Amino acid sequence: MNTLIQNKVEIMKRNILISLPFTGDEEWQATREPIINGWLTSGPKVREFEELFAKRHQVKHAFAVTSATTALHLALVALGVSPGDEVIVPAFTWVSTANVVLYCGAKVVFVDVDPLTFNINSEDLKRRITAKTKAIIPVHLFGLCADIDAIKEIAGNIPLVEDGACAAGAAYKGTSAGALGDIGCFSFHPRKSVTTGEGGMITTNDDALAAKIGMLRNHGASISEEERHQGPRPYVLPDFNLLGYNYRMTDLQAAVGVVQIKKLDGFIDQREKWANWYIEQLKDITWLRTPLIKSDYRHGWQSFVTFVDESIAPFSRNEIMEKLQAEGIATRPGTHAVHMLNFYAQKYNLLPSDYPGAQAANDFSMAIPLHNRMESEDFQYVTKVLKSL
Repeated sequence: MNTLIQNKVEIMKRNILISLPFTGDEEWQATREPIINGWLTSGPKVREFEELFAKRHQVKHAFAVTSATTALHLALVALGVSPGDEVIVPAFTWVSTANVVLYCGAKVVFVDVDPLTFNINSEDLKRRITAKTKAIIPVHLFGLCADIDAIKEIAGNIPLVEDGACAAGAAYKGTSAGALGDIGCFSFHPRKSVTTGEGGMITTNDDALAAKIGMLRNHGASISEEERHQGPRPYVLPDFNLLGYNYRMTDLQAAVGVVQIKKLDGFIDQREKWANWYIEQLKDITWLRTPLIKSDYRHGWQSFVTFVDESIAPFSRNEIMEKLQAEGIATRPGTHAVHMLNFYAQKYNLLPSDYPGAQAANDFSMAIPLHNRMESEDFQYVTKVLKSL
């Protein structure tokens, strides 16, 4: 077989996905227990998962829920966010970070991001706070914690809700994500480093908030289903003193989560190894900026998001993504600038240029594959193709 044909065959076989969860027989076997014992809804496996997650993230309380979106919603409800309030949200994040503010009837106030970190621009934050600001949602985007010290200095007593959807296992100056603000919210979507299929977690060190969150996720019930059914009088229904929601995780999901959370640090260590390898291998591509690494942070490496400098790049960001796709390499924009989405642009009469950092991140960010199912040959192939452009 000549070289040309060999290269064509290699390309045809290549299909390096942007992300793929690392699950297998151990997770499959873990689901047997709830299936056999019949406790499928929120119960002992959820409690075990919560305890493991809380211990790993240095918090007193953790509550498993159906998604990071419902976690964020419960966080704002627990803080009393309501119509007339304002909540500050980064303009570059997944849309749900903003949506949950509207679920509460409050107003979304966007803040620009720093294109170097993709996180909140603290200087712009100063201009966004008003007397109506009820909460700030710093996003630890792609696994890099926001600069919480700078944000706290500006925010004063305004509650901070960490959107740590991408940041399980991440840390800021020795403190875990989820323990940095008043409430932390996490995702277990399959694109995250650990997964339960769908699912989320809320963390807090505040006992009063914890008591409220525990009731809110379970219809507003004064005790959990597990407490009632395993108590001395399971036939007595609980009191309902709050308007709550059914945001409970199932024991089937939590059984997978129990296995996954024990692998979290190993997953991150492997991703960090290859992230550093990417950075070293790609350093001579002048038009491609690799992620910023800070020595006093523990990056969660949910994604490896680069920035394409189109002023010197051989092609536009989108053309580069098309060329990589043709070579069997999946890419994605980092995420979207929420203020540029039609719904929010029209609702608040916003222009893309109103948040230039977010606009640049929207237009020029590019995630390349980084996950725990990749082999060394995959990483080598990605860098080889990038260097050839």
